[in-house]
Amino acid sequence: MVKGQHEVHLNLDVRGLPVSATLGVNEKSNELLADGHKIYKLGLGQSPFPVPVSIVRELQNNAHQKDYLPVRGLPALRDAVASYYRRTQDLAFLGENILIGPGSKELMFILQLVYYGDLVIPTPSWVSYAPQAHIVGRHVHWLQTIEENKWLLTPDELERHCQSDPSKPRIVILNYPNNPTGCTYSDQQLQDLAEVARKYHIILLSDEIYGELNFSGAHHSISRYYPEGTIIASGLSKWAGAGGWRLGTFAFPAELKWLLDSMAVVASETFTATSAPIQYAAVKAFQGGVDLERYLYQSRRVLKALSEWIWKRLDGAGVPASRPDGAFYMFPDFDPFRPQLSARGINNSEELCHHLLRDTGVAVLPGSCFGRPAEELTLRLAFVDFDGAKVLAAAEQIPAGQLLDDDFLSQYCGKVLKAIQLICDWLK
Repeated sequence: MVKGQHEVHLNLDVRGLPVSATLGVNEKSNELLADGHKIYKLGLGQSPFPVPVSIVRELQNNAHQKDYLPVRGLPALRDAVASYYRRTQDLAFLGENILIGPGSKELMFILQLVYYGDLVIPTPSWVSYAPQAHIVGRHVHWLQTIEENKWLLTPDELERHCQSDPSKPRIVILNYPNNPTGCTYSDQQLQDLAEVARKYHIILLSDEIYGELNFSGAHHSISRYYPEGTIIASGLSKWAGAGGWRLGTFAFPAELKWLLDSMAVVASETFTATSAPIQYAAVKAFQGGVDLERYLYQSRRVLKALSEWIWKRLDGAGVPASRPDGAFYMFPDFDPFRPQLSARGINNSEELCHHLLRDTGVAVLPGSCFGRPAEELTLRLAFVDFDGAKVLAAAEQIPAGQLLDDDFLSQYCGKVLKAIQLICDWLK
């Protein structure tokens, strides 16, 4: 049983915090584009694919919905989300276990407001987890992972952290497929992590926003192995291309109903309710259907082919990177080129990204934004600078199971391929 912690202690502090790194690089890229520069936008992790037509149609049909909805979410949507998890993951959620918010990012922030405990983050990790904790006044503990393990958290690393204070309340964040690496956990790895989490009564925040973009279509949640202590975060932004719609979901176990209730109280005094038309449209998204399965199949197919092309080019250029299992990210390490880069005045990841943008027009994010040591030469590529609508339409014309070859990628994802080639040439 996960121990409830109801004590509230807030020390809100935003001094010294910059704008979110992903939003910042996107704004800078747009400024340079407006000034006439040739820019390859591999910084912001926004889905390149359009919102599926059937979901857009539902939004159009419900544009008239104007009433405030229940703070926990539209009952039909909460039921649809619970049904989605039962159908796709065989997880025993009911509508009463679901909380809807204006983006999973907002829900993650409120979780830290209402749960008095430290935040434990494997690094590299998404850029906003730690700043949210800083704003709330929570302690952040980084768990350093290594490239040899595909930057994934191991049970031993989690065990060592918890041993020093076994009873301390903690939220541990798992994100898979991972931003910024694209890597994911095997079933056995999830089972082993679940054993440690249960031993120390950890609350696991399992950020599975990219779950449907697992290239094999076989994403598994750690909730099946540690149901009593896992909260699953998801939404529409990544797999449905609807980042700007701001629709996030949290799925709670019955044992953490007190935490859902506490979050709903804060939600009632902050965002009140998530946009009504968006919630009605989202019912269709979580109900699924043949058209959405085709959309997901083609999305995975394109992203997998593109990630393979990029990985091979970087590997051929001597740049190591863990091979992604999903999403649209890669996390290469330029350390083999440290002597040459140092001779050019490049000694950390921020300098690396600055020089790449200046010299090649390729916008990427430094590894330091994802919790890595500043002196590392890691960076995140978000390979999304292409017209998603065109590429999906073209992929539909190629028989299922047939590989999308270099000619296809060159024709429909040419800016991404050009950006990677520019990086490889720049290294020479």
